[in-house]
Amino acid sequence: MPYITVEGGELTVEQKEILISRLTEVSSEIMNIPQDFFMITIKELSDKNIGIGGKSIDAVKAEYMKKNK
Repeated sequence: MPYITVEGGELTVEQKEILISRLTEVSSEIMNIPQDFFMITIKELSDKNIGIGGKSIDAVKAEYMKKNK
C-alpha cells in the first residue's frame, strides 16, 4: 500500500481535500496502482515552526508582503 506524507504549513479543509485527491489521482496513474490502495497523510506545521534561510516562514512571508504590496 503506497503511503504518501506531506509536511508543510497550515491548510484549509478545502485545500487538504484537493491535495489528497490530486496526489492520489496522479500517483495512481504514474504507479499504475488502484487509487483505493493509497494512503495520504498531511502533517501541518505552524509557520512559526518552519524555517528557511535562518528565518521563520512567518518572517519570510512578512518580508515578501512588505516588498510586494
